[in-house]
Amino acid sequence: MRRALLALRSTRPGSRTPAVLIGLDSMQGLQAARILHSRGVPVIALARDPSNHACRTNVCSDIRFVDTRSTDLIDDLLTLGQSLDQRAVLFPCEDESVSLVSRHREALAQQFHFALPPVDVVEMLMDKSRFYAYAQQSGLPIPPTRFLRSAEDVADACESLTFPVILKPTNSQTPLWRANSMFSAFKVADRDDLPRLYDRYSPFSGALIVQEWIPGPDSNLYSCNCYFDQHGEPLATFVSRKVRQWPPHVGKSSFGVECRSDDVLRETLSLLRGVGYRGLGYVEFKLDEGNGKKFIVEPNVGRPTGRSAIAEAGGVELLYTMYCDLLGLPLPDNRQQHYGSAKWMHERRDLQSAFYYWRAGELTLRDWARSWAGGSKALALFSIRDPGPFVSDSWRAAHKLLSARSRWAELVGNDQPAAEPQARPKRSRTGTA
Repeated sequence: MRRALLALRSTRPGSRTPAVLIGLDSMQGLQAARILHSRGVPVIALARDPSNHACRTNVCSDIRFVDTRSTDLIDDLLTLGQSLDQRAVLFPCEDESVSLVSRHREALAQQFHFALPPVDVVEMLMDKSRFYAYAQQSGLPIPPTRFLRSAEDVADACESLTFPVILKPTNSQTPLWRANSMFSAFKVADRDDLPRLYDRYSPFSGALIVQEWIPGPDSNLYSCNCYFDQHGEPLATFVSRKVRQWPPHVGKSSFGVECRSDDVLRETLSLLRGVGYRGLGYVEFKLDEGNGKKFIVEPNVGRPTGRSAIAEAGGVELLYTMYCDLLGLPLPDNRQQHYGSAKWMHERRDLQSAFYYWRAGELTLRDWARSWAGGSKALALFSIRDPGPFVSDSWRAAHKLLSARSRWAELVGNDQPAAEPQARPKRSRTGTA
């Protein structure tokens, strides 16, 4: 009730225009809520999972729970929009909500401000098979790529590509894929593994995509976050690179740093301008250590990303620029990257990642501690002013760890063979860890 009253107060005539954030129960959703709140923007958040740690935040004036991956979202948004005294600014924070908002943009535009490129551009950039086909036709820098729709395609890929390769679905965010795989991609070590993995995962995706693995560590992954206005001009850009990710090799960033890479910036702007882009955008690249070229890994469309917060730590007000632009307000002064030493960390995931690399002999504890030192920082979870999400996530992680230890002790206590679980070693051999 208190949150609902705060929401009504924040949206009365003459008050500041609220932001409606879809997907609070995601890393990028929580960070976007905190960033907007810090600029004095009232945040009304929608989330799917009431138990998610992000929903323990105190920065939202109202949190509503709805299935953000179904058309129920649109109905809820229209109802919410009718209850507000002004058109709020819409921030979809997950691929599913971007797709839903894009497809129902005409109805939503009556009640909300939002920024997205044309429908066909959204769908092309979000569908990996369509994007990579576009990239091949347009001469964009991507690694050798094949589309797998049959056993014959798999056989051709085995013959024509150099292994290792990476195998991924056209969209890893569909309910079918999520229900059958916890991974968004697989690193495939040799030709014998590819047919087996294709047979296992092809029923869960319209097509699978296989690309030659770009040699180099996770720290060779670069990205550019940006915001394009309605005229297709970039109002804010920010370049950074990963240092570690979780799961290693095919996961999400756990630690990133600000950097300068003029070719990453140039290629990002060229790609997005070429498709008539508008809104928040992101393109990731990987540096090939063998030939020194950077290849496009994938774009993200119309939403904040996990590392949008590093732009804010580096002095670039990426999300607030979008908010101001859509409302016709004066743009913030801080839109120019000055290439300092901003850092972004997901605390728990970076602990997991660092432990993996330490076990592999690729990282010392001293090097890990040094990587955290210095520079302005953005943390994914911890905030002294908003401690709820960090406490909730830490408690849940500790509970899982204790439960796992308890089950293992019970197994050993029952005189069962005290063998290590085989899931992780098996994934490591096939490149899925």
